[in-house]
Amino acid sequence: MSAVFPKWMNRLPLMIVVGVLLIGGGVVAGVWYYFTPKYTRVGYQPIQPVAFSHKVHVDQLGMDCRYCHHDVERSWFSNIPSASTCMSCHNQVLKDDPRLALVRESVATGRPIAWVQVHKVPDYVYFNHAVHVNRGISCVECHGRIDQMEEVYHAKPLSMSFCLDCHRDPASFIRPLDKITDLGWRWSEDPAENTRQQQAQGRWLVEHWRVESLQNCSACHR
Repeated sequence: MSAVFPKWMNRLPLMIVVGVLLIGGGVVAGVWYYFTPKYTRVGYQPIQPVAFSHKVHVDQLGMDCRYCHHDVERSWFSNIPSASTCMSCHNQVLKDDPRLALVRESVATGRPIAWVQVHKVPDYVYFNHAVHVNRGISCVECHGRIDQMEEVYHAKPLSMSFCLDCHRDPASFIRPLDKITDLGWRWSEDPAENTRQQQAQGRWLVEHWRVESLQNCSACHR
C-alpha cells in the first residue's frame, strides 16, 4: 500500500522557502540595525596605560583642548600629545608621582606611550578636523563632554547618518570660533531661547563663513 501524505505537505517547499526568507531577512535587518557604531562603538572605554583625567585638567584646571591637541586647527588629524608636552607641566607639578612613571620613562627613552585609540571611523571615511574646527564645529559635537570625563569613552556614534545630520543642517550645530573648546557653552541658559538663538545666529554664521552643506559621496569618501 502506498503512503498517503496530508495535503498540507504539498505546500511544504513553499513554506520552507518563505521561512528561510523571513529568517534571513530578520537576521539581515538585525545585523543592519545593531551592527552600527551606535551599538558597537558608543560606550567603548578602553583602559589606557596612563590614567589621564580630562575632568581634572579641563574642567577643574581650565586647560584648553588645543594646548595638548595643538594640531587640531591646522591638520586633518588631531594629534595625541607627546610625553614632553605632559612634562612641560609635570616637571614641577607631581613630578615624582608614581602614576606618571610611564610619562617620565617616555621622555627619557624617546619611546611613545602606547595610548589606545578610542574614536575611530572606517578607513574609507575622510574626516578633516581643521576644516570643521575652523568653521565653528565644536569638539563636543563629535566627542561629547570630554571635559567631564575621568576616562575618555566613545560618546557619539560617528555613523554616516550622524554626520549627515550636521551636514544637512549646519546652522543647528555651528558656534563662534572662540567657543569651540568651551564644551558647555550655550547661546542662552533658557532652552527655548538657546534654540532660537542657535537657529538665528547659526544661519548667519553659515552664510557669513560660507559653510558648504556638502552631502555628495566624495565629500567624505575619497
